[in-house]
This record gives sequence, C-alpha cells and structure tokens, in this order.
Amino acid sequence: MRVKQHGRSGCPINLTLEQLGDRWSLIVIRDVMFGNRRSYGELLQNSEEGIASNILADRLKRLTATGLLDRQNDPNHRQKGIYSLTESSIQLVPLLAHMAAWGRRHTHPSRELSVRAEILEKGGPALWDAFMAELRHLHLGAAPPARSVFDELQAAYLKAIQSRKKA
Repeated sequence: MRVKQHGRSGCPINLTLEQLGDRWSLIVIRDVMFGNRRSYGELLQNSEEGIASNILADRLKRLTATGLLDRQNDPNHRQKGIYSLTESSIQLVPLLAHMAAWGRRHTHPSRELSVRAEILEKGGPALWDAFMAELRHLHLGAAPPARSVFDELQAAYLKAIQSRKKA
C-alpha cells in the first residue's frame, strides 16, 4: 500500500524519514512486531523506554493514518482497539534487522535486548523472510508458516533475561 506523500522533497530517503524518522514511531512498530503488543495498554505498560501516554496516542494515530498500522475495535471492549501491522510495516523487518545489527556493533546494548538482533543478523534474509511470513499470518490472516521465528526470538529473549537474573 502506498501512501500519498506531501514531504519536503520527493527523495525516497526523506519521505521514509518523514514517516519513520522520529524515535517513537519505530519503537511502537518494534513493540508490535517483536513483542506482539497489540493494544494501547500493552504498548504503554510494557515500554522499555517509558513512552509517555500522550506520545503513544499520537504515534498510534500517526502510524494508522500513514498505513503502517491498522486499528480494529476490540470485540471485548468498544472503546479499545487492537493494532496490527500492515504489509508496509512488515516489510520494515530487513531495515530493523540492519539497524539492530548496526546498534549491536556501534553501541553498548544490553544482552537481553540485543539477543533477537543477533539472531536476525545471523539468520539473514532467509530468516527475515520467514519472520515476515509469520507476521503476515499473525497480523494479516495469511496461512500459518511451518516455522515460528517469533517463538524462537521470544525464547532467546526469555533465556537471556533468565541468565541475567541468575548472574
């Protein structure tokens, strides 16, 4: 899905940054993608970075308006929404994998929060494709994949947290 852009220039890097360039937009997409946090409450309560409620509300509106997230009413509560990735945001997996790999090499990330990045980097494009297929299943209703990359990433993350607690 292409969203009509009214940016400062028609440069694709500029237009991408205008949609994703602020810190919180990518963090929200990351949390929906890797944490399977699908509601405002889950995103707010489980934010490692401590996103403010007004910032989260603004980013969710912005990301749905630009077509990076889809919002459906929660069937159990009329005023709540369930957020899903769109095909456009699912296609950000390689970009996020590259950003995370760069961050692992050039910053000092925590072990538990970088373990998924390490797996994605080592797995490369084949793993990214498998993960995107699974995200299409989880968010877009596509057929379930044979492999659950999400479960592999989550298991590695939980193992890293347990190792930290024992240390």
